[in-house]
Amino acid sequence: MHRRTTAVSRRTVTKAAAGASLAVLFGAQTAAALGSRTVDVSVPSAALGRSAPVRLILPSGFDAEPTRTYPVLYLLHGAHDDYTSWTRETDIEAFTEGRNLIVAMPDAGPTGIPTAWRGGPDYETFQLTEVPALLARDYRASGVRVVAGVSTGGYGAMAHAARHPGTFAAAASYSGILDTMAPGVPTLVDAIVARENLAPTSLWGNPFLNLLTWRDFNPRDRAAGLRGTALYVSSGSGLAGGTGDWLPEALESALWPSAHSFTDTLALLRIPATTHFYAGGGHSWAYWKQEFTASWPMLARGLGVPQ
Repeated sequence: MHRRTTAVSRRTVTKAAAGASLAVLFGAQTAAALGSRTVDVSVPSAALGRSAPVRLILPSGFDAEPTRTYPVLYLLHGAHDDYTSWTRETDIEAFTEGRNLIVAMPDAGPTGIPTAWRGGPDYETFQLTEVPALLARDYRASGVRVVAGVSTGGYGAMAHAARHPGTFAAAASYSGILDTMAPGVPTLVDAIVARENLAPTSLWGNPFLNLLTWRDFNPRDRAAGLRGTALYVSSGSGLAGGTGDWLPEALESALWPSAHSFTDTLALLRIPATTHFYAGGGHSWAYWKQEFTASWPMLARGLGVPQ
């Protein structure tokens, strides 16, 4: 998606400049306006031990209604990507124009796994506590939230909602890692971590020696916490019925059993979920954009905004 070139409102510019000035004095968050509605905010985080970014898309009438509060759509990025991915790969800014919500796209680090790392950064606290506190304080966010994510962000969407029941009215995963203990998946997770030159055990430890930790952060093992949350799960079969683009299709194939294991557990628990398991497909935005659109009515209902 191309960045908007429309003029930035005077109030937004003033807010960004004021934030930058305060940051110099007090270590507060800084904001940089990218368009009439889009702002990048650098958030000092105790959970991460550093400042980390979150990209925000503000409601169209944000400046005109200074006392109004807004629900928040959290969009989580995937592995080896960053918080800019949703605006880079989709038309999310244009899509949400006039819908009276805030879109928040927080950083999840280079692996895109938004969890509490073993002895390291705590992206779960950053995304679930520190970013919402910022939004409530400075951007008039209400307590109504939904979450959606791609790949490792899909893991985050379901893990966050399962580990913190009631935090989100709805959660959607597109090609997410939803059973981290499924055959072959621990190896895949380790490979994601290793690709960023990090020790695999720095995530949750060894999947055998630290089994309880792995299970504690596994969406499938925590699925009971999803009762009462509206759910959408989509995944493709990848190489089986694919188009020949072997790498993204192979990745999608590797996650197919994980997604089914997760939704089978939901079914056993009698927790309703909307599922879309499709033949072929790849681990790519070409499919994720379609799945976001398909899940939007559910997310909109959770937010209380027009579909």
